[in-house]
Parts: sequence; C-alpha cells; structure tokens
Amino acid sequence: MNEAGSYLKKHTESLIKDVGIEAACRITGKSKATLGRYYSEHDEHSDRFIPVDAVAKLEAESSFPHVTSALADLKKITLSYDDRHPNMPESGGVNHDVIALSQRFAMLMAEYQQSIEDGIISINEAKRLLRETLMLQQVLIDMKLHLEEEHRT
Repeated sequence: MNEAGSYLKKHTESLIKDVGIEAACRITGKSKATLGRYYSEHDEHSDRFIPVDAVAKLEAESSFPHVTSALADLKKITLSYDDRHPNMPESGGVNHDVIALSQRFAMLMAEYQQSIEDGIISINEAKRLLRETLMLQQVLIDMKLHLEEEHRT
C-alpha cells in the first residue's frame, strides 16, 4: 500500500473510533466488518476506502474532520476551522480583535503547557493544539479584514 493510502486509512480509523464503532455502524448503515476493512492495512483490503458520503455523515458527528483533514494534508491545502456562532454580532473592530488575539494566544500556550508536561505531545494533544492554532488563525484573519476595512474608508 502506498503512503497516501496508509495515511488515509489511519485517519479513517481515527474518525470511526472518534464517533465510536457502534455509532459509526448506525450512522453509516455499514457493519463492523465493513468499517474495519476501510481502515485495515492488510493487502487484501488495500484498495478499499470509506465512501465519501459515509465520511460526511461520520464527520458531522465527530469531534474533528479526520478524513477531510487528511485529504487536505495530502494536497498541501490548509483548512480553516471556524466554530464561532453565526448568530453572534460582529466584533468591535481592531481593538476587539487585539483582545481576542491575546486571549486565544494565552489559550494556545496553556494547551501547549499541558500537552508538553510529560515531554511527549500525543495525537489527541496535537489535535487540540491544532484546533487552538486554527482559532488563533481565524482571529488574525478577522483582524486583517478589519484593518483593511478601516483603511478603505
């Protein structure tokens, strides 16, 4: 199996285990054996991958878009995760962004401190750090947009 296939299978396994095997069976309508084949690296299953509709259903229930993220990584694409509430009012501009930036950076550093305490950053810790980094990135994007808007007027 090639490296990309192995990478996708590992992330498929992470997705299924994130949701839970029983729940994944219920959500996708697939058996445990079928789901297992989607992430099995045995030669007889090397050409079997999870269908995209099953990925969409599972990622809607998971804590992280494991397979979508893996596909983006393989194409050197960066995804942006934005879990802000769409009904929240617009921020107060650059001053608000600076405060949010400071808070997000503090949260990232706290997460990093907790993750590195044992000298090893686990996969789950890395995922939490990635989420915090992406939220920090979103604040920077918001700040950039506010600065551009202020300079246009």
